[in-house]
Amino acid sequence: MIAKLMALFLSIYYLITPYVAPSTDDTIKPLDAESLQLSFVLTADPQISSYMPKRDAYVKAAGEDLANAEMVFDAFIMAGDISENGLACEYNMLYEHMKNVNVKNYILAVGNHDVRLRVYSQVVSRFTEFTNMMNESVDSDLVIDSLHYSYEINGYTFVVMGTDRTEFEEAYFNEEQLAWVEDIIATKGSAEKPVFLIIHQPLADTHGLPDTWGNNYTGKNGTVGEQNDDILALLEKYNDSVIMISGHLHTGIGQYTYETVGGAPSVNLPSLAITNKDGDYNDAGIGYIAEVYAEKIVFRARDFAKGKYLSEYDITIELG
Repeated sequence: MIAKLMALFLSIYYLITPYVAPSTDDTIKPLDAESLQLSFVLTADPQISSYMPKRDAYVKAAGEDLANAEMVFDAFIMAGDISENGLACEYNMLYEHMKNVNVKNYILAVGNHDVRLRVYSQVVSRFTEFTNMMNESVDSDLVIDSLHYSYEINGYTFVVMGTDRTEFEEAYFNEEQLAWVEDIIATKGSAEKPVFLIIHQPLADTHGLPDTWGNNYTGKNGTVGEQNDDILALLEKYNDSVIMISGHLHTGIGQYTYETVGGAPSVNLPSLAITNKDGDYNDAGIGYIAEVYAEKIVFRARDFAKGKYLSEYDITIELG
């Protein structure tokens, strides 16, 4: 019944506000297909919801832009806040728009909106089931049973951290998870092949915090929370072997997107489906395409909703 009402509501919305598909004049293709070692899509914070149809429209457009791509991506990364309220119907909405869009693997992180209104066991069950369903749709062998997990693609390791208990805005990571993360970075990371560490929330005093949080700042709001210093210590210790990827702040693409944290590169992603703020480019529907080569990683800014590159905001990280 809920699904039928949701479909009816979206149908009425699209009738009143006609859907605009992304352009195909500037389709996604690699800079150097022959030298490309790894490619992945980088998004965050769609916070998709059945009662916020504008967000659904941006996710739908992004899915179409990826489906129009002249390449197949090794992975699709979403750095948390996939849903607005952690509801099964919200995950199903994203599944319908993002399943099998030229992607080999889905690497999804949980965010505070996925967690905060739910019993923790329900969060784990619902989120892992959704992630596994996405990967099953593309015949990936990635299967998870926890909110934190790792996966290797083409010799590069992705590590996803996920809260160990229900929190409202921050996350909480127990000692076992922190030790697990360090072990993976120590054994799998290198200057030539860094580990990609995906956490929904950024660290304190990074990516424009506290100003980019904007309200009720008490020293940790907008940040990862209690284990902030533990994670910072990991970045300082393994700075040439790890790249951190986060979301949560809804800052647009611009001055706060990229910086080094503890000597390690850190990329904070804009919201995919909510109008962003504090950036030079704040439209909804934006993110990055990462292209990994032997000596560098190029993060190519993309307006998925409009179907165009934003080359002036590209980021290049030298390796080795």
